[in-house]
Amino acid sequence: MTDTDLTDTYLGYIACLNNQDWRHLHRFVHDEVHYNGDRIGLAGYRKVLERDFSEIPDLYFDIQLLISDTPFIASRLQFNCTPIGTFLGLPINGRKVSFSENVFYEFLDGRIRHVWSVIDKAAIEAQL
Repeated sequence: MTDTDLTDTYLGYIACLNNQDWRHLHRFVHDEVHYNGDRIGLAGYRKVLERDFSEIPDLYFDIQLLISDTPFIASRLQFNCTPIGTFLGLPINGRKVSFSENVFYEFLDGRIRHVWSVIDKAAIEAQL
């Protein structure tokens, strides 16, 4: 897989998330995916994403920066959204917030095997 192929796969993954196309998530995410060091598997990963969209109905993944160095992707995602309740332990309760996520992915066999994510919680706190 080339860096261009990896980038195209990642863009397809983000489109899959934004369209909530869960039946095709397996095309992008490995069965044995790990998130921040914990093995949660594809079913667990899907459950987390479904919960996120349930708690944040206007959730949209907006790529601000994307770097590909096979087998890794580094991305800065921007969010402008309205969580309906508590988010990251913060009482958002329907207020619009903006924040970024710096996330790194490692791919295996063309699918995401490891995800390391850091969300800018301080940016959210500053808006409350």
